[in-house]
Amino acid sequence: MTKGSAGILPPLDWLRSFEAAARLSNFTAAATELGLTQAAVSQHIRLLEERLKVRLFARLARGVALSPEGAAYLPHIQSAFATIGNSTRELFEPRAVQTVTLRVPISFALLMLVPALPALAVNFPHLRLDVVTIHRPADYDEPGSVLDIRFGNGAFSGREADRLTVERLLPVASPALAVDPDWTSRPLLLVAGAREMWAEWFAAAGLAGHTARAHRFDSFVAALEAAKAGAGILLGSRPLIDAALADKTLLPLSGFELTSTSGHFLTRPTGRRLTDAEREFRRWLLTRFAA
Repeated sequence: MTKGSAGILPPLDWLRSFEAAARLSNFTAAATELGLTQAAVSQHIRLLEERLKVRLFARLARGVALSPEGAAYLPHIQSAFATIGNSTRELFEPRAVQTVTLRVPISFALLMLVPALPALAVNFPHLRLDVVTIHRPADYDEPGSVLDIRFGNGAFSGREADRLTVERLLPVASPALAVDPDWTSRPLLLVAGAREMWAEWFAAAGLAGHTARAHRFDSFVAALEAAKAGAGILLGSRPLIDAALADKTLLPLSGFELTSTSGHFLTRPTGRRLTDAEREFRRWLLTRFAA
């Protein structure tokens, strides 16, 4: 508070009496609501009017009516009280546990979301996730959730999408296989669906096509575990493989990464209003991953 504002800012109890009397159009009703006497409310209003040098109410036979100046002042006072109340609740009141249901591909759930959950618990202890893992596109059609994470190019019919990741493709293998300079002769590990990008990677890297036998998996996380076990060469999807690269359970086989148009997106039905908990989780998720 500046020195100048201290001289005009009225005491809080005067403002509370003014807001209640204006809302109820009656000094006696305001006094009952505030636990004061009618005389105390009347005194607060009189002192406030003297401070502001303006009449805030017209006194009527039954009750009171706001003057034009009082009517102009009221919404500002109510907005200030609402701001103080909301801030006090958010900062100091214990919050009830709120559940957010999230549908998410099992690979993203295990490799990206689960490692981040301790940070979510620290920052938002009142949020509880109900995680439903997705194994096939048709699973998204099941009812029960507003938010879901989808892999694709960002165009999802009837849904708004916020990008979480940009996919970068890099061939990787276990340390035992990574020592082989002729790694292209090793079996490839394929992932069914949108991530089957070996042909595009070889073409972009300027290498000849690969004809070695291959194993195919219906999820990226299964193919990842196969690569760690030394079953073949995986076209790793970053950032899903970043933890494996960091702990050296998988090693890069090339310095060339192919940036894909695909990635993971947090989506919600177009025009759907989110709950407070869903909005909080969305902000946290975008802050955590969108960087």
